[in-house]
Amino acid sequence: MYKRTILKEIKALAATFRIISVLGPRQSGKTTLCRMAFPNYQYISLEDPDTRAYASEDPRGFLSEYRENVILDEIQRVPQLLSYIQTIVDEDNKKAQFILTGSHQLELGAAIAQSLAGRTALLNLLPLSMQELRQETNIDQKELNALLLTGFMPGKHADRVDTSRFYRSYFQTYIERDVRLLINLKDAAKFEKFVRLCAGRIGQLLNQASLANDVGVSANTINDWISVLEASFIVYRLQPYYENIGKRLIKSPKLYFVDTGLAAWLMGIETETQMQRDPLRGSLFENLVVMDVLKEELNRGRDPRLFFYRDSHGNEVDLVIQQENQLLPIEIKASQTWHSSFLKGIDYFRNVLGERSETGIVVYGGQTNRSTEQYRLRSYAKLTDIIQ
Repeated sequence: MYKRTILKEIKALAATFRIISVLGPRQSGKTTLCRMAFPNYQYISLEDPDTRAYASEDPRGFLSEYRENVILDEIQRVPQLLSYIQTIVDEDNKKAQFILTGSHQLELGAAIAQSLAGRTALLNLLPLSMQELRQETNIDQKELNALLLTGFMPGKHADRVDTSRFYRSYFQTYIERDVRLLINLKDAAKFEKFVRLCAGRIGQLLNQASLANDVGVSANTINDWISVLEASFIVYRLQPYYENIGKRLIKSPKLYFVDTGLAAWLMGIETETQMQRDPLRGSLFENLVVMDVLKEELNRGRDPRLFFYRDSHGNEVDLVIQQENQLLPIEIKASQTWHSSFLKGIDYFRNVLGERSETGIVVYGGQTNRSTEQYRLRSYAKLTDIIQ
């Protein structure tokens, strides 16, 4: 069983808030985390049809039976419970009275914000970070290709499930359950094509018109589907950093997948040999690094302020972390060999931003770590010290 970094944060919040809400993708370990953090709480799964019917048809009766010290799993299945929970915690005023988990962040996040504002702490739990995976797996010895291929879902690693079988089942279940709950999906084949095309565009600027033409649907449909993918924690849109710094900057987001294993499966990559030769290996590596930084921020209970930088002349930095008024530029390269050209984007960014830019970091596919006055070189397996 993996010990999650966010466990420290959830316990700290439990001393202050009446409700703890944990959102994240299916199979990311939300249930395990909550039961580990609150071992003496009753556990109720709203996926169970009988339990869900009881909660839906008689919410007052249901909550009179489960009024405190309870984990309500997959709360998006019965969102009307939130208003009743609000009334209960206002009357009782007890800390960590309810622990809620959910797998959708669009409607559910809005409902939680509206009904439970000021009463709940909201945390996002993504799949394992590299630091968490290292507890059971020697990442320093594990081939990068295998890491990109197998992804970071805790259940997949703990149960040693075959990679292709796991992600095939995961995606099929996702379409059958989550997508049909969020939208009126009429053509599952087109939606699957759309998701596979998104996987092939990892690390690229999101061009909805191009996707619409390739899939054969309207731009509005693509916009809705992107929102669905993001709401169910399948993709992540990295926003561009821009301000009035004298250059025309790109304002379209870049697209990444929350888990590289799912992205690789959607691309049809099934072996480490295929991964090594695939032209999108570098994009998957960039995806891995961006998501690991995001996980570390979320696991510390912080609001991630992550961006990329690109101007109309092609000058680019893969990842920019905003820390108060300072900006940390990070260049990401899958190569195992250092080359001075890796610093081109960082040097340009630092020249434009001046004192607001910190010393840049290059994250690469090798194992060496070193620091100079101009840059810090970090192996992908040693990312934790980037986030302070």
